[in-house]
Amino acid sequence: MTIRKILTAVFAIAVSLSSAQAASGNATAEEATAMVKKGVAFIKANGKDKGYAEIMNRQGQFTDRDLYLVVYGMDGSCRAHGANEKMVGKNLIDLKDIDGTPYVKERVEAAKVKANFWQDYKFTNPVSRKIEPKQMYCERLDDTIVCGGIYKR
Repeated sequence: MTIRKILTAVFAIAVSLSSAQAASGNATAEEATAMVKKGVAFIKANGKDKGYAEIMNRQGQFTDRDLYLVVYGMDGSCRAHGANEKMVGKNLIDLKDIDGTPYVKERVEAAKVKANFWQDYKFTNPVSRKIEPKQMYCERLDDTIVCGGIYKR
């Protein structure tokens, strides 16, 4: 087998694995990072009211399979939530995951010292409806934190 055939086969396998992940409903870390950056840019360009409304639009540009955006104030209050609008307006600083991790508090503390970061915790996947390990990418924007995460099955 020639090098060209081997590389073609490796490329075909990589594409099929990537397609399988997308078909399974799993967003990637790269997609989460890109969506958060896009959300931050959208809020900067259009203002918080329009930005938050678009984040909460489940048919909008900030919802893709199991990937959606969430915006928190630096006090832990939820300003926008792409998967659960009932959280908006509530202070979630004391929320803990199934393992007792105070993930909103951790997120706020990290945002005080970092412009962007990744965070691990467990959360209910809106596609599978199961509690799964999740990684959340967050960026600080003025007095808020814009986040989007991926589920690791």
